Amino acid sequence: MKNDKKKRVLKIIENLNETFGYIKCPLKFSNPFELLVSVVLSAQCSDERVNKITENLFKKYKYLQDYANADISEFESYIKPAGFFRSKAKNIIKSAQIVLKLHNGEVPQTMEDLIRLPGVARKTANVVLGHAFCKVEGIAVDTHVTRIANLLKLTKHENPIKIEIDLMAIVPKQYWINFSLLIQTLGRKICKARNPRHAGCSLNKICPSVNKLF
Repeated sequence: MKNDKKKRVLKIIENLNETFGYIKCPLKFSNPFELLVSVVLSAQCSDERVNKITENLFKKYKYLQDYANADISEFESYIKPAGFFRSKAKNIIKSAQIVLKLHNGEVPQTMEDLIRLPGVARKTANVVLGHAFCKVEGIAVDTHVTRIANLLKLTKHENPIKIEIDLMAIVPKQYWINFSLLIQTLGRKICKARNPRHAGCSLNKICPSVNKLF
């Protein structure tokens, strides 16, 4: 069963690579902390909206000290369109203070240290490690990956940590970063939650859920 899933995963990756080609991180950033901020903001918010928010945010807050010393009310006003802005502002400002105090102003480069920052779970840590530091410690699992991994019968779980464990067992490590991007792009462009375009999906011949979804 596991070997069958490994073979199917390779076909999925091959097909999606042919469909989408090279995919870069959709979030715009110029340093690791900006990426951390963007990923925190992206919870329950589209990448497009996050990029619009950070276009102004990153002009106002240019250095780590700016975040650490930010007035929380003013900061909230910048990120309000992202939703859950009060908790996100609190977590971002506190994270900046921790990075300054405990990590000499450098965003930590280990999963263990990153998930100790407020508001940072494995998904955020995986994105930061992969795209800021080219370090691969896991697979970023968001709502697209959760939904589509289940449709593809690569997991039967809804818990992101359990899904990540399942995927890490069948996806070759060299594809861990790109796999998330491919599945996320599939979810945004074709396999949409409300109106999936099954006829135009390159996986419709190998997706075990396709007949149930037409």
